[in-house]
Amino acid sequence: MLDAQKVSMELIEVLREIVGRVRTGSPELADQVRRAATSVALNLAEGTRRQGRDKKRVYRIAAAEAQELKTALAVAAAWGDVEAERVAAALALAERLGAMTYRLAR
Repeated sequence: MLDAQKVSMELIEVLREIVGRVRTGSPELADQVRRAATSVALNLAEGTRRQGRDKKRVYRIAAAEAQELKTALAVAAAWGDVEAERVAAALALAERLGAMTYRLAR
């Protein structure tokens, strides 16, 4: 398992409570956070069995989803669906994951 996959699973665990809180005020945004985090994990897993340009393509998708996830968390905090302090740990993990997936995609 890639280190990035481990970080993605750690992030999903941190997001469980956050998604529950966001769902109360913005169910669509909560769903988007959940789908983006899931997509990162699944694309990382898929990339481990791909080769060449195809491998880089799924890692690029994972990197893009990580970026989307960071923005969705920031939007949830900006709307007041969840406190900024609550998303800080998730944002830090998402930032780390974004850097890892970006490097894999290069």
